[in-house]
Amino acid sequence: MLVASIATMSADLAYSSAGALTELASISPAALAGLAQLAADPVTLCQQVSGLVIQPHDAVAAGVDADRLPEKDIRPAALLVEILVALDPAPLHLARPARTRVVGTCRHFAVLSCALMRYRGIAARARCGFATYFKAGLGLDHWIIEYRDRDGDGGSGRWVRVDTEAMGLSVLDHPEDVPPGAFLTGGEAWSEYRSGRVDAATFGVYGTENFGPAEIRGNAIRDLAALNKVETLPWDEWGRMADSYRGQTGPEYDELLDEVATVCASAAAAEVASLYSRDELRVPMELIR
Repeated sequence: MLVASIATMSADLAYSSAGALTELASISPAALAGLAQLAADPVTLCQQVSGLVIQPHDAVAAGVDADRLPEKDIRPAALLVEILVALDPAPLHLARPARTRVVGTCRHFAVLSCALMRYRGIAARARCGFATYFKAGLGLDHWIIEYRDRDGDGGSGRWVRVDTEAMGLSVLDHPEDVPPGAFLTGGEAWSEYRSGRVDAATFGVYGTENFGPAEIRGNAIRDLAALNKVETLPWDEWGRMADSYRGQTGPEYDELLDEVATVCASAAAAEVASLYSRDELRVPMELIR
């Protein structure tokens, strides 16, 4: 399995500032007040966020009204915060019962963590890929975050991977510093597949038949978007994704994915932005709301 190398990124993409889906400047005064006592350090902040989101199946088990389940389709972090405060006006650093958490997926744990870190001026970015620690032998569709730890590695700014959702589970010994290879970004999984080191049939969405190269392609493109501070929903599709899922793309598209994987691995700001500017890779405006 890949030993992930997370490159130090230049400040050009300004990961300490918000993107369209992570901005919190538009939230109401009541919601803004709820953020005041959130932690300033990344790990504690993620621990607090782990108690703000609930997966749909857990929400049903907890008796959350069915009409709230579409919260999982919400993209902007600002709206997630507004919902949390409307459900319970208590400050967001306080633990809250399941029924007053926002319904969401791993993406919502990650994006809310990312938005709140950026609100605190911490360089952070969401990553889309696959976790190998939920079920042995499988790489399952998942989102985590990275923050830049300027105190480690002699101040060089190591990107530390954190699984906010896993902080409330027992699947990983150190979700505050995910070890190399435990989580693969979409691009990392694609490179492993293309080199023959993993079986694409073991990578996909838990509880579905959606496994294989197309799932890896999709997450590689979503991860490129996330590196450009556009954190889509896990099921958002654009460009040639739908054709890929139908098995209607060929070698030329796979070569494009090779380029996506290489650029995301280097994480060089200019290359990340330039590649994302291509029409078939850029997220359409209707998915950025």
